[in-house]
Amino acid sequence: MGAKNVLGGELEACCISPMTGFHRDGFCQTGPGDIGVHVVCAQVTREFLEFSKVRGNDLTTPVPEHGFPGLTPGNR
Repeated sequence: MGAKNVLGGELEACCISPMTGFHRDGFCQTGPGDIGVHVVCAQVTREFLEFSKVRGNDLTTPVPEHGFPGLTPGNR
């Protein structure tokens, strides 16, 4: 049985370019190691990325060792 969305339907990919999600599979799925609880898909804006960075969650800088390319405005 696969992951379900909040309406009980099949979970769809959020973004595959860049590949996002805690497991870097494009889906908003989580697991025991996900202390950030990555379960919501959102299209990010410049304002959101700046807000997050100022508060210590820099989503724009790539982190290659975790397969994270960094986000730009418009990414999901």
